[in-house]
Amino acid sequence: MKPEDHAWKALRDHAGAQLRSDFAARVVRAAQGPSEASWHALRRRGAAQLRPGFADRVLRAARNLPGMPSFLDQFAFSAGTAIVCIAATLFLHSRSEARENEKNLARWQQIALEAHQNEPRL
Repeated sequence: MKPEDHAWKALRDHAGAQLRSDFAARVVRAAQGPSEASWHALRRRGAAQLRPGFADRVLRAARNLPGMPSFLDQFAFSAGTAIVCIAATLFLHSRSEARENEKNLARWQQIALEAHQNEPRL
């Protein structure tokens, strides 16, 4: 027997001792969900909460929804999305370019300062 087998067995035994005796039955009951009678009672209670004519109102509202967007609507949405994407790309590009320029300028200033300090004095 490997040494870790003993450790795993001890861990399993310890974990099993922590569980209540009806643990397996509760897990199976939870996995199966409510019984059919419970679902029926829930449906009855839910139906009692709705006002009469609810289904008709929902269907009427669904029929009054606007249909498919027109080609012009789709084109306008696509164009707007493209403009936003291009603007974001240009903004991020100019921002990163400005940062890079600042870094390069700082490096060149440091090089110029070092060169000036190392100049021979006459």
